[in-house]
Amino acid sequence: MNAARKLTRFAERARFLKKYYFTSQNGIIGIPGSFCTMVQQPQRTHGLVKLGVIGAVTGTAVGAGYAYYKINEARENIALEGTQLETTLLKYKPPVTPSRKIASPVDATGLKLTLFQYQTCPFCCKVDPVLRKEIGWSSYKKVPILLTKVEGGYQPLNDSTMIVSLLASYLHDTSHKIEELANYYPSVAMHDENGNFKYEIINKYFLMFNKQLPKDRSMNEITEERNWRKWADEVFVHTLSPNVYRTLDESYRTFNWFSEVGQWKEYFPTWEQMLIVNVGATAMWLIGKRLKKRHRLKDDVRQSLYDEANYWLRAIKARGTTFMGGSKPDLSDLAVYGVLKSIEGCDAFQDLLTHTNIGNWYNAVKEQVETHSGSVNLSR
Repeated sequence: MNAARKLTRFAERARFLKKYYFTSQNGIIGIPGSFCTMVQQPQRTHGLVKLGVIGAVTGTAVGAGYAYYKINEARENIALEGTQLETTLLKYKPPVTPSRKIASPVDATGLKLTLFQYQTCPFCCKVDPVLRKEIGWSSYKKVPILLTKVEGGYQPLNDSTMIVSLLASYLHDTSHKIEELANYYPSVAMHDENGNFKYEIINKYFLMFNKQLPKDRSMNEITEERNWRKWADEVFVHTLSPNVYRTLDESYRTFNWFSEVGQWKEYFPTWEQMLIVNVGATAMWLIGKRLKKRHRLKDDVRQSLYDEANYWLRAIKARGTTFMGGSKPDLSDLAVYGVLKSIEGCDAFQDLLTHTNIGNWYNAVKEQVETHSGSVNLSR
């Protein structure tokens, strides 16, 4: 009986060992995969679940925070809509060394102006390399910015179109001070047609004649000039970027020209020049593709550039004059000239001269500008 009981116990132990252990081919006793699964897998699952919960909570918190920020921003923007942005008069001129100084031999206005600009910015050229840090004193983070010396300090003027309108208004009637005229161009908070919040300068295409219209200009001519200036800003200028950055190679050539005309060697170390050219050329090539789609240009963007240039030339031809302003360039001539001046060294500009007749008009305006002949037209 004792032997039978011992045999039974041995058989039970054998079944236990067989269930939880195995013998490998080399005779080593080990723990089977089924045992490992029973003991370790629940721990691994628990860790993954914990990680997933943490990720979900974090994502929810970040999403909720961002949503709260956007909602709060939208509320603030709605509250600001219709309000005017106050312009602060600067007591002192920002300590920035000018890259160049220009003294006009025909200037009798007495104005002391400092222009912050990019040499090749089409909007800057309308006013005729600046770093972000050089306009750090201004809450307005675009160029051009014009500082005008006035009584008590310096009056900052923002937006190329407003700057041109204000200066032209002043030249028409110098009895009004620059700071007084600036009040006629308030910057008002609003939402655009796409729902984007922005500050828009009211009246920026209008000249303030103070009820004294120029004797040799009709209201129809003044209105037409204003409409063409708006066309230059809202239509023509948007054909530029997709053209000068049309291909990667063309984008590189454009940036190399920017470097040359902007005299980057004088303001940047070699490594920074290379960084700006390489990163800038690649980035603008990609951005140019998006701008092509946004502004609905043709697949061949050159054709869109030619079409708009020819549209401008046909309007001048219909007037039977050398310029849109007649025998002398008006502000619309200067606006279109400034836009094209910014790409004068690019392939797109040379192609434009080859495939359209805009060269005759462009050179005629250039001659007027360089000989300061336009000053007579503005001061009449």
